[in-house]
This record gives sequence, structure tokens and C-alpha cells, in this order.
Amino acid sequence: MKKLLSLVIIVVGIVADQIFKNWIVANIQLGDTEKIWPNVLSLTYIKNDGAAWSSFSGQQWFFLILTPIVLVVALWFLWKKMAQNWYFIGLTLIIAGALGNFIDRIRQGFVVDMFKTEFINFPIFNIADILLSVGFVLLFIAILTDKETK
Repeated sequence: MKKLLSLVIIVVGIVADQIFKNWIVANIQLGDTEKIWPNVLSLTYIKNDGAAWSSFSGQQWFFLILTPIVLVVALWFLWKKMAQNWYFIGLTLIIAGALGNFIDRIRQGFVVDMFKTEFINFPIFNIADILLSVGFVLLFIAILTDKETK
């Protein structure tokens, strides 16, 4: 049952990410900003050919090599730790987010980002980035609370 749930979460995450990215591209001009919640959140369409804060900008080959490795490792750990809920959800979200951005890199050579926080200087991000970030926080909690490794 958990395998099916994991697959559903991954598919829903990827579909939501890709649909919203396509909507952004179709409705907001590159570099333009649409206010959603004044002084809190806006939508700004950018093409990111790097990682957070545009680190590794222009190094698509790095992500095209790294992402499949991360996916294989995450799938292996998910298989081994599926019974432990923190690992299960964290790794599932990491896989969904990694695949969402990987699809962009393969298809376009860049990742579409759109969420801009107006109250702090933070990199513009997307749904896949949210899935990855939450997944890594949950994975960190899993590692800290894992009784098998203590």
C-alpha cells in the first residue's frame, strides 16, 4: 500500500509542478512580476539554468549527471526505509521534486522558477523546489530520530 501511495504522491507532485510551470510560461512574460499577496508573495517568471541562488549557472551537465544518481540513491533508501514514516514521506517528496526539475532540464535546458518572496531576499523557486526542501527537512528529522542508527 505504501508503494502505491508513494507513487501517487510522486506523480501528483510532478503533475502539479509541470502544470503550474506551463501556466507561468503561457501567462507571464519572462522577467515580469504579478503580485499575488502584496509585500509577501509574487509570481516572477525566470529561467534558471543553475541551482538555488543560480549556483552552478550554465552547468546543466552537472545536474544531468547528478540527478539520476540522487534518484537511484533516494529510491534505494525509500525501498529500505519505507516502513518508517519520516523516511517514507521525505524521500518520496525528494524524488518528486528532483524529477520535476529534471524534466525541465531535459526538455528545455533550464528550470522554470516563479515564486518570489517579497518580504525577504530569497531565490525565486518553484513547486519542485518546495517538494525538495520539505523532503530534505523531513529526511533530516528521520535521520535524527532513527533508533537504528543510534
